[in-house]
Amino acid sequence: MSLFQIDAGKGWRGGQRQSLLLCQLLRKQNYPCFLIAQPNSPLALRAQEEGVPVITLRMRGEVDLWAATRLAVILKRKKCQLIHYHDAHAVMLGAVAARLAKIPLRVLTRRVDFPLHDNFLSRWKYQKNIDVFIAVSTGVRDVLVKGGIGKEKIQVVPDGIDFTSYENNKEKNALRRELNFTPEDYVVGIVAHLADHKGHKYLIEAMSLLKDKLPKVRLIIVGEGPLKLNLTQQVKNFNLEDAVFFLGFREDIPRILASLDLFVLSSHMEGLGSSLLEAMATRLPVVATRVGGIPDVVIHGKTGILVPARNPAALAEAIMSMYADRQRAAQMGQRGYEVVHQKFSAEAMASQVIEVYKRLYREKKMEMGN
Repeated sequence: MSLFQIDAGKGWRGGQRQSLLLCQLLRKQNYPCFLIAQPNSPLALRAQEEGVPVITLRMRGEVDLWAATRLAVILKRKKCQLIHYHDAHAVMLGAVAARLAKIPLRVLTRRVDFPLHDNFLSRWKYQKNIDVFIAVSTGVRDVLVKGGIGKEKIQVVPDGIDFTSYENNKEKNALRRELNFTPEDYVVGIVAHLADHKGHKYLIEAMSLLKDKLPKVRLIIVGEGPLKLNLTQQVKNFNLEDAVFFLGFREDIPRILASLDLFVLSSHMEGLGSSLLEAMATRLPVVATRVGGIPDVVIHGKTGILVPARNPAALAEAIMSMYADRQRAAQMGQRGYEVVHQKFSAEAMASQVIEVYKRLYREKKMEMGN
């Protein structure tokens, strides 16, 4: 008996971190877990470094019959009983492979709150080929229900984080020195893929509103993506080159977070926001939009400030509020730290996923060993 995790992502974002973390924790509890990933992807390379059994498979798109056939052969050879998809691209080829290999148990983790497409292919993919949906937040669950998925097939299991990288970070001023910031600078940060739904343009516009009122505020933007040129041009248009800094893709996220005064997530669509969890694990106060699964993480007025999406003025006002009352901001950061430790640990996530697996095994009248 073996469990397979499949992630078709080519980058290294929140979903890939969660896929690897789950596989590590399953193996720690002696569940035979294998990871399917793209060749030479950050996920595959990191899995190899961590000693997680990884099988690379080039997945060129959702309709890739060669990859689906190859995957079916792998699943049969390894006597797979359960396959767990971690992104939408993996579902279609996984669905074909699972049918060819007669895999009885199929699970999908849904991390985004994008609506399901209302067409035959989408309905076949999600309604006929998934036994259990794991939604990372109540917001994602609600989107699935609106898309025609029965509530009885959905289990909410939030993402989890490994706290060891975020606690007791001793490089609190390293990034400030790297960017030549002064001790008086108030450093705001966002860690997110540079894509439209992350709402960077509204945060940059908020910075333009703060330019004269709070000249010491600095914004660092961590991440790569298709909107980089548009966003850098927007910064130039607002004459914010001395206030907004693009750092690109970075490996040292804990080190970066340790150098911030405030974390902001400006998305207008968000499944949960794993970067929020990481910021709160660093005891950072947060400002975030009231969308998707974010209210599952941020308690308005207690662990951070929630604002409407697509609203630069509200973002600017919230940043000003945190800047003006550092003591209140620090208290929010401490409360946020306590909340993520109580509800969003990696161990809690893995335990809940294992319970989902066990329930599915019981329903199919199968034995799950470890």
